[in-house]
Amino acid sequence: MNVTSATDKNTNSTDPSSSTSGTSSTGVDYNTFLQLLIAEMKNQDPTNPMDTSQYMSQFAQLSTVEQAMQTNTKLDSLLSSQSLSQADGLIGKTVSFTDSTGATFTGKVASISINSSGSVATLQDGTKVAVGPGLTISN
Repeated sequence: MNVTSATDKNTNSTDPSSSTSGTSSTGVDYNTFLQLLIAEMKNQDPTNPMDTSQYMSQFAQLSTVEQAMQTNTKLDSLLSSQSLSQADGLIGKTVSFTDSTGATFTGKVASISINSSGSVATLQDGTKVAVGPGLTISN
């Protein structure tokens, strides 16, 4: 019996939604799971079929994981939006901080940039300050 791999990149599928681009090579996405499930059903022994409750249990687990991933994506978007709102409130405020040498600086925030490591305030004199512990904000 010849069985085509569900993860084989040379499948004859013409459905563009069945592509697995953007997923980890070690993970199984929703479409791959469905392909495996169909292959299992096609190739099972007709005299001794598998229990359908196992299929439904696997499907429910995959659905739960997929929903958790979507929730994480939405939470990331929400956190980014919240960071932008907070950053907007800092522009024009006076901040003071002490650097690693012990010198104290004070200046007005001209702009805020947000990157993967956090927010960075640029003062009017061009000094860049990490927004976080040790930063005092005043009007």
